[in-house]
Amino acid sequence: MNRWPARLLAMLLLLTVLGVLRIYAQAASEEKTVRRTVESYLHGLKFNDIDSLKRAFHPEAKLFFVRKNDELGQLTQEQWYKGFEKNAGKEEKGDLQIVSVDVTGKAASVKVVEIYDDSTYTDYISLLKLADGWKIVNKIFVVEKGAA
Repeated sequence: MNRWPARLLAMLLLLTVLGVLRIYAQAASEEKTVRRTVESYLHGLKFNDIDSLKRAFHPEAKLFFVRKNDELGQLTQEQWYKGFEKNAGKEEKGDLQIVSVDVTGKAASVKVVEIYDDSTYTDYISLLKLADGWKIVNKIFVVEKGAA
């Protein structure tokens, strides 16, 4: 009785399982790196730390929201950063957390929720893995007043 086909099948199965495990390990590693970038962003929000925000964002990143009149609003990074200047270094009272992370290759999407006394912000952040690492390239957000 020839055992070669069974051994070949077992080897192929083993190689397939090892390949899948390697892909999962690589994906977990990328998710960890994405989370570090987003944690730099959250640190910037929590402590009004513009340098942390700039480390997380690509210089050409866009920030979008819906205005009160239901039209598209956009902030440049410089406009957004100016809002942090007067409270630089001051810790904000609030609970900031990463709700979900989805990574596919060199693209990632992260949902962040920031709960403050009088409002809740929900951010949907897009990141790309570039030559200098994972960078936020787009942020859309909504604010719900009194939602906390």
